[in-house]
Amino acid sequence: MSALPSAALQNLLQPYGLQIADVADGAEIPGSYWGEREAGLIGNILYLRADTPVHSALHEACHFICMDEARRTALHTDAKGDDIEEVGVCYLQALLAMRLDGFSQAQLFTDMDAWGYTFLLGSAQAWFERDAEDGRAWLLRHGLIDNNDAPQVVTRPG
Repeated sequence: MSALPSAALQNLLQPYGLQIADVADGAEIPGSYWGEREAGLIGNILYLRADTPVHSALHEACHFICMDEARRTALHTDAKGDDIEEVGVCYLQALLAMRLDGFSQAQLFTDMDAWGYTFLLGSAQAWFERDAEDGRAWLLRHGLIDNNDAPQVVTRPG
């Protein structure tokens, strides 16, 4: 997270109702599903350390954005989404990367591949460009993006 301009992530995520909590270097990250330096999520708070990868922060944030209010109120560590929601989360993550000051979609795809995301076409970028229509359709169906792939801030009832 230290690679981003100050407040860049908060500015991107604030309209969605997410708050960011900084975690001290070396401390365990609360609500981290993967542990180590990966982002944590409890309620509407995204927990990050300076060494948390940007792709991890975006991914967990997109889980929050994609879930309804009932799941948000019980959210602690595990987003509990189904497979198609996970695809929507990855698609939205790629769209938000383009809007994050100091970051890019190309960097996101590189980081996702390095982390170990697995896609049938061999890379995150290939998946996004040629095999992500189901994730896009899920986001459209829930009003989370418009027909031009612009992310939308919506409240999803429980």
